[in-house]
Amino acid sequence: MDQFFKIYQVDEAEAKKISASPDEPHKHDFEEMIIGIQGEMEHFIDFKTLTIDAPFVSFVTKGKVHRVIPRLKNGKCDFWVMRFKSEFIPATTFQLYSYYHDYANIKMQSGICFNRIITLCEMMSGEMQQPIPDLAVIRHLLSALLTMIESERKKVTATDKTIQNTQNVTFKNFLKILEENFHRPEGVEFYAEKLFMSARNLNLICQNILHQTVTETIEIRKLIEAKNLLSSTDKSVSEIGFELGFNERAYFTSVFKKKSGQTPTEFREEMRKLIS
Repeated sequence: MDQFFKIYQVDEAEAKKISASPDEPHKHDFEEMIIGIQGEMEHFIDFKTLTIDAPFVSFVTKGKVHRVIPRLKNGKCDFWVMRFKSEFIPATTFQLYSYYHDYANIKMQSGICFNRIITLCEMMSGEMQQPIPDLAVIRHLLSALLTMIESERKKVTATDKTIQNTQNVTFKNFLKILEENFHRPEGVEFYAEKLFMSARNLNLICQNILHQTVTETIEIRKLIEAKNLLSSTDKSVSEIGFELGFNERAYFTSVFKKKSGQTPTEFREEMRKLIS
């Protein structure tokens, strides 16, 4: 994508066209956000498929393998799609959850707050249709949109605000450290020590936010990277396992199969058939 920012709508006609000839799973060199107003979306992401009804928000970070198929529901489909370069806007709290499938797609509530999100999309679209769009205006509107989405997400998964804010900061730091170290054979104690807290408390935060343990979170991050490497490179299974901190191919294969139901070789063959 040459532009820093792009926004467009998917209506009933476009949804039918895409559904009739869907893309293969692919990766982008930009960030993508989809605001579902009407209709439903079949989303393949992190090597799983789910269908979500509007209203919803979906956020796909750069480099994630995914595929979107918009579908009509009750004869209607209306999505806003935004694409923007990573450097266009700083990281936000919304992006904390985008590493994980459970938070890539967020079911929203209809009403005044969601309507404000739609209004922001309309304002950005209007600005981009100007002869010389003001990207500073777009950046501020997009920041406001992300803030509003995060606010709505909190309503859907409401907890005590003080605890939630503290946990979100800790969780953000955990994800940052995980991104830097998931290739290494490190466990819960390593990450807890980096965060100056106990393994028990770190596990509690992961359970509250992701509904899984720290160990499961680390394994899922390794698994997603393994699947990316298996589908996008010609590296051997042993090489990929070693890159992710597994010293033995047999152990890597065992963990991979336990989590995904397939061996790495079986997964690679399936993905090559799918993409070809």
